Amino acid sequence: MNIQVAVLCDAATDDNGKLNLLGAFDTIYAPQLPAVHPQCAVALRVTFMSGDEGQRKLKLNFVNADGKSIMPPIEIPVAVALPDDVHFVTRNFIVNIQGLKFPEAGLYSVDVRLDDKSHAAIPLWVKHLQPGGMGVNVPLSTDPSTARRKH
Repeated sequence: MNIQVAVLCDAATDDNGKLNLLGAFDTIYAPQLPAVHPQCAVALRVTFMSGDEGQRKLKLNFVNADGKSIMPPIEIPVAVALPDDVHFVTRNFIVNIQGLKFPEAGLYSVDVRLDDKSHAAIPLWVKHLQPGGMGVNVPLSTDPSTARRKH
């Protein structure tokens, strides 16, 4: 198995095997805590090969920095079968989530497991936005201590 894409985004669709993503993100700016993110999606594009055939279980788990779940894990049964004339199959998985609650600011992740073996972790940073403050847009090559707030 090979995970080609694992992302947290505003929305995703599958159009005849094409994975369409809208608004991939890794940071949420919360004006108050606990924070509730109204809607998001976890989108995965996974390639299965001949050794992966059979009944599988894909599991997604939102966890805090201590590894504790912040919502019940999502389990998806996956039947993997390869026709004789192919070397691999690629499947898209989209899980829409509404009302995701974050009790405090900090680091979170979406752990992606197949048959109880970890294959990916999608990081998410929840930052508490102070009253009157705005999010900071910082290019990767910029020192955050010298970044200017974007108005």
